[in-house]
Amino acid sequence: MLLFACTIFTSAFLLFLVQPIIAKEILPWFGGSAAVWTTCLVFFQVALLAGYTYADLTTRKLSARAQAVLHIVLLVVSLAVLPIIADSSWKPAGNEDPGMRILGLLIVTIGLPYFLLATTGPLVQAWFARAFPLGTVYRLFALSNFASMLALISYPFAFEPWIETAVQARAWSVGYAVFAVLCIATALYSLRRTGATADAAAASPSEGDAVPAPTRFDYFLWLALSAMGSWMLLAITNHITQNIASIPFLWLVPLSLYLLTFILCFESDGWYQRTWLLGPCAVLLGFCAWGLQSSDVSLDIKTAVPLYLTGLFMFCMFFHGELAKMRPAPRHLTKFYLMISLGGALGGLFVGLVAPRIFSTYYELGMGFVVAGILATLTLRKLPFFVWITPIALAGVCGYFWNVQIVQLHENTRVMVRDFYGTLRVKDIGTAESEDGVRRLVHGVILHGEQYLSPARRNMPTTYYGPDSGVALAIKNTHQENQHVGVIGLGTGTLAVWGKPGDNYRFFDINPQVVNIAQNEFTYLKESKAKIDISLGDARLSLEREPPHDFDVLVVDAFSSDSIPVHLITREAMAVYLKHVKNSGAIAFHVTNRFLKLAPVVKRIADDMGLYTALIIDEAEDTAFSKTDWIIVTRDKTLVEADAIAQKSSAVDTIPGLRPWTDDFNNLYQILK
Repeated sequence: MLLFACTIFTSAFLLFLVQPIIAKEILPWFGGSAAVWTTCLVFFQVALLAGYTYADLTTRKLSARAQAVLHIVLLVVSLAVLPIIADSSWKPAGNEDPGMRILGLLIVTIGLPYFLLATTGPLVQAWFARAFPLGTVYRLFALSNFASMLALISYPFAFEPWIETAVQARAWSVGYAVFAVLCIATALYSLRRTGATADAAAASPSEGDAVPAPTRFDYFLWLALSAMGSWMLLAITNHITQNIASIPFLWLVPLSLYLLTFILCFESDGWYQRTWLLGPCAVLLGFCAWGLQSSDVSLDIKTAVPLYLTGLFMFCMFFHGELAKMRPAPRHLTKFYLMISLGGALGGLFVGLVAPRIFSTYYELGMGFVVAGILATLTLRKLPFFVWITPIALAGVCGYFWNVQIVQLHENTRVMVRDFYGTLRVKDIGTAESEDGVRRLVHGVILHGEQYLSPARRNMPTTYYGPDSGVALAIKNTHQENQHVGVIGLGTGTLAVWGKPGDNYRFFDINPQVVNIAQNEFTYLKESKAKIDISLGDARLSLEREPPHDFDVLVVDAFSSDSIPVHLITREAMAVYLKHVKNSGAIAFHVTNRFLKLAPVVKRIADDMGLYTALIIDEAEDTAFSKTDWIIVTRDKTLVEADAIAQKSSAVDTIPGLRPWTDDFNNLYQILK
C-alpha cells in the first residue's frame, strides 16, 4: 500500500508543480499575458485526458504483464527529454498565433513526461484494485488531489520567491527521475502481488458486485459536471486576473480551490452534504451573476476576488460532490476517470481556445452561470419539486444579469474585439459638439487612453501624459532637435502629440488589434507632427533582435493596467533598453499601479547597474489628466539633477531585502501595497 501511495503522491505533486514552472518560464516570450496560463491549462487538461485514455485502454485491452512492460519502456524513454527547459527557438517573431505556438512548445518540452505523470493516478489505482481487491481505492484519488494542491500552494511560497526558474526546472527533472523509479517498482510489485492474490480475489466477492453498471445518463452527468467545474475554474481565473499581475500566485489560488473540492468530496462522503450546501450555493450563484453587471463589484478588486473565489469553491463543491456520489464500482473506475478528464478538457478547450475566437469579450462566465443552473436542475431531478426547480429559476435570473452585462458593454461602443491578449472596447462619452466629449480605449475594465472628440481639443494630451507627467518631463529635458523616441505600449498613441517636425516616434505593441484601433479610431498617430513607425510584436524580443536605435527617450508604458508583464521590468530587460538609448538619454517607466509598488523594483535594478533615477508623481489637478507615477532612469546624472526634474522628484520607497529582478527571479509578495 505504501509504495502505491508514494508513487501516486509523487506523480501528482510533480504533475501540478510543473504547471507554474513551465508557464513562468515561457511567460516573457508571449508578452506576459494572463492568457499564457489559460492556454497552458488547456494543454494540461488535454494531456490529462490523453493519460486517462491510455490508462483506460491499456487496462482493458492489455494483459497485466504487457501493460507493465509498455509503461516501463515509456518511462525510460521519457527520461531522454530532461531537463524541461524550453528551447529559445520557440520565441515568437510577432505574427504567429500565440495559442498554437504555446501548445506546440509544451508538447515538445514536457509532452511525454507530463503524459506519463497524467496516467499515474488511474493506472496505479487500477493496479492497486487488482492487487488488493478489498482495498479502498478512491482514497488514493483523494491523496492524488492532496498532493496536487500541496504542489500549487507550496510553489508561490517555497519555490517562486527563492529559487530561479531554471533551477526549478532542473530540480523538477531530478524529481521526475525519482518518480520514474518509483513507478517502475510499483509496476513490478503489482505484477507479483496480482499473481499471489488472484485466487483469493476469485473466491471473494469483489467490491461493487451488487452495484449496477453506470447508465448512459450517468456518463453524461460525469462528463457535464466535470466540464462545468473546469469551465468555472478558467472563466473565474480569467475574470480575476485580467487586471491584476499575470503571476503564478494569482493563477494558483483558483486552481488550488478547485483541487481542494476534489479532495474533500472524494476523501469522505461526509464533506459534501446537499442540505447545507445547496442554499449558499444558490445565493452565491445569484450574487456572482449580479456582480458581472455591477461596476461596484467588477471594479472593486477587494470585493470581486473574494466573491468569485468563494463562488468557485462552492460551485465546484457541488459539481464534484455530485460526481463523488455517482462514483461507480472499482471495475469501472478507469472509465469514470476518463469521463471526468474528458469533461475537464472540453470545459477548458471552450474557455481557453473557443471563446476567445467566437466572442468579442468575456461572455463565458455569464454563460457559465446559466449553464450551471440548468445542469443543477438535471442533477437534482429526482429530488422534491421545490429543490430542483430552484436552480432553473436561478438560471433565468443569471440569464437576465448576463443580458444586462451584454447591453452595458455594447452601450456607446464603436468597436469591441477580443484576442489572445484580452478584450478591447472603443466607446464614446459625449459628442464632438461637447467640449468634454471623449473617445476611450478600455482594456478589460482599465482605461488605456482617451481623446477629445472636439476638433479643437483632439490634439491635446490626456490621461497619463500631461505636461507635468514624468514622461513629458523626460521628453522635454532631453535632446530637442530631431528627437528619437521609442514607446513600448501603443494604446491610443497619445504620446505622439508630443512629437515635433523632424522627430521620429517608434511604437512597439504586441497586439495587432491595438494597432488597428489606434490607426483607425483615434487620430493621434495620423495628425502627429513627428514621423511615426510601428513595430508589431513583443517589444523586448523586437529590441533584442534589432540594432541600436539611439533613442533620446525610451518609454516603457506597459504597466498602465494593473496587469503587468514582469519580463519588461528585469535586469536583462534594462540591459536591452540601455543598448537602444543614448548615453545622455532616458528610460521612462510608467509604474502607476493600484496593488504593486513598482518604483522600488526599477530603482533597485538601476542602482545595481549604476544608473540614476528620479520618481515623478503627478497629482494631476487638471481633470483631463490622471494621477500617475513615472520613474526616469538614465546614465546621465545631470538629467535627473536638472531643475525641471529635480524639483518634482520624490523619494522611492525602500523595501528591505528587495533583490534585483531578473528573468529567472522576481518576488511580487515583497512589493504588494
